Amino acid sequence: MPENNSLAPAAGVPVDDDDLLEFLDGPEHHDELEAGDDLPPWRILIVDDDADVHKATELAMQGLRVEGVPLSFLHADSAAAARDMLAREPDLAVVLLDVVMESEDAGLQLVRFIRDELKLRAVRIVLRTGQPGYAPEIETVQSYDINDYKTKSELTRTRLYTVLTAAIRSYRQIRALESNRKGLELIVEASTELSRLHGINRFAEGVVTQLCALLGILPEGLVCAHMSNDERQPARVIGAAGQYSSLINSPLSAVKVSRIREMLERCLQEKRSLYEDVTCLYFGLSDGRAMAAMVDVGRPLEELDQQLLRAFCSNIAVGFENVVLYGQLLDHAYNDQLLHLPNRTRFIEVLEQNLKAPEGVTLALIDLDDFAEINDAFGHRFGDQVLQAVVQRMSAQLGFNTSMARISSDAFGLLGPESLVNGERIRALFVEPFVVAGERLQLSATTGLVRLTDSESIGSELLLDAQIALKRAKVQHRGSSQYFSSAMGVDARERFKLLKGLRASFEERRLFVVYQPQVDLTTGRPIAAEALLRWRTAEGQFVPPDQFIPLAEQSGLIISIGDFVLRTSCHQVRRLIDQGHRDFRIAVNISLAQFRHPCFIDTLKAALTDAGIKGGNLELEITESMAMEDIATVLRVLADIRETGASVAIDDFGTGFSSLSQLRQLQVERLKIDRAFVREAQHSSAGSTIAQMVVNLGCGLGMRVIAEGIETEEQRQQLLALGCHEGQGWLFAKPMLSDDLERWLQQPH
Repeated sequence: MPENNSLAPAAGVPVDDDDLLEFLDGPEHHDELEAGDDLPPWRILIVDDDADVHKATELAMQGLRVEGVPLSFLHADSAAAARDMLAREPDLAVVLLDVVMESEDAGLQLVRFIRDELKLRAVRIVLRTGQPGYAPEIETVQSYDINDYKTKSELTRTRLYTVLTAAIRSYRQIRALESNRKGLELIVEASTELSRLHGINRFAEGVVTQLCALLGILPEGLVCAHMSNDERQPARVIGAAGQYSSLINSPLSAVKVSRIREMLERCLQEKRSLYEDVTCLYFGLSDGRAMAAMVDVGRPLEELDQQLLRAFCSNIAVGFENVVLYGQLLDHAYNDQLLHLPNRTRFIEVLEQNLKAPEGVTLALIDLDDFAEINDAFGHRFGDQVLQAVVQRMSAQLGFNTSMARISSDAFGLLGPESLVNGERIRALFVEPFVVAGERLQLSATTGLVRLTDSESIGSELLLDAQIALKRAKVQHRGSSQYFSSAMGVDARERFKLLKGLRASFEERRLFVVYQPQVDLTTGRPIAAEALLRWRTAEGQFVPPDQFIPLAEQSGLIISIGDFVLRTSCHQVRRLIDQGHRDFRIAVNISLAQFRHPCFIDTLKAALTDAGIKGGNLELEITESMAMEDIATVLRVLADIRETGASVAIDDFGTGFSSLSQLRQLQVERLKIDRAFVREAQHSSAGSTIAQMVVNLGCGLGMRVIAEGIETEEQRQQLLALGCHEGQGWLFAKPMLSDDLERWLQQPH
């Protein structure tokens, strides 16, 4: 049955409907029509198998506009032809679709194709039919987002215009939402991409690139900024793309196009984005800094674009702040803030770079002598000024072709050609006094030097080599310099290896205590034993105490090791008491680090309490040099020791420089003659005289005198003749394990 294709008013529709069309399209819209002349038309696809419908529809809408924009019509005479056209034609606003064409549901099948396969969500669909009985089911209208359904008899010119206007407005709103969503996705994506760029220049360049991608234009633009919060400082170009790339790191005044330069200046001054013939975005940072980005879009931006750009600016401003913060963190991580020099971390990187071509390059580690005393005497502010004065002179005289860094509080690293970096040139820096805060100050510095070709070390190990040479120089005399040699390195690394092994052995309990008996020289009766530490490696080899004890003291490990020896000795005393040796005592050597430690007395009391013994069974041996160091502190600690009941002996007496008045104040129980004097007393009159003086001194101060290292009966008899009370040595017994000591004590003596 042929359809009624008339677009004349249907029955019951007032004749004055066309007046409504004249109102919508009247003279008051002329300005809008003219404004839309440059805009692309709304594209409408007519799908109908009747050619007259195509002609009538286009004729009815001829010359009319919607939202000030003209209409453009495309035509398809079947659902199949419409499928092809929909697949290749973009930006269709409305489809006027006949329901019945080559089949009764051809139109509805095309609706499913548009929505399900082509995924076209924005295009509006208006169904038309000349047969009301072929109306689509309600579920179809709901499922497939059909904008309207009309019989062809209803679509007068006015009604058709009204339907198209409503559909086009709906299409425009959906497209705006889609653009907004895509724009926000682009902003999120841009923020993610930019978050990976840390350098301020790379980030700024990335902002231009992402901004142009957001606006759909080629990357062409620049970012300028006030790099400080002082607006008097000229703005600089920190990022650019396209024809502006050469302007990076240039002042804004270098931008030759006055229109662009002036707009960027206005943007920064007015602190707002400008949307004119050129788009200029403003980024305000929380610390008062300001940045502006310029892109030439080539068209006026719609309100939607401006909304997206405002969101973009908010996101990117946070990114800019993060990049600035990251730059500050990098600055603190790699540069000294007081002296504005690279720090140790950065200097190590420079060292590694120079190792690629080490010939003729020398590293110097320069340490200011007695700088701590300057700080103590004049204060840290004056000390800072001293450092600044030193850096200023070093930079002036050695800065050319050298790298300089602050390695520690009063030590500097210097790297450069040997003609500049050598002991003589560095020593010359300190010949003239430094003028600091109006004061003339004479300084000196000790230097460790490493020729890069003389060392196999890399990075931080090179600084360690320089430190080794520096220590050697300080041993010679302050103000001198010393070059590193491979022999020094071997020695230092062996000590480090030994210390590492000592730590491991202590943790794995391969350190143990042996005991060497002490006897009454007259009767030979055992009265005590000295606890001695031994170290047997995992390979079963013994390391001499004179090798590992100094390392333990230097590293601080002696505190833990000393605590172990003290506790072990106290528990050994407990075992001996239980076996009937109630008056037997054990002597334990105490290091200077232990003696000074604030918790030493608490540790001593805890060891006695845990073992359940009295202090009278324990004797602590301190060296002569320890006893003479700080008499006030020594007297205080000795008084605390006496409160526990433990006795004190001065070990290695005669090897230091004692004050008799101080020695008298100590009130210790025993004086121990060093083994060196025991040997000399047997072979020389001078040695015998010294031994006699020590014995007389001890007896005169009310002390018991004990000699160590007695190996022969002749030595024993000589010491007896001198008046020595006690002794220990291989003549009586070698150092032995605890079980051997207990068996030895059971034997008659």
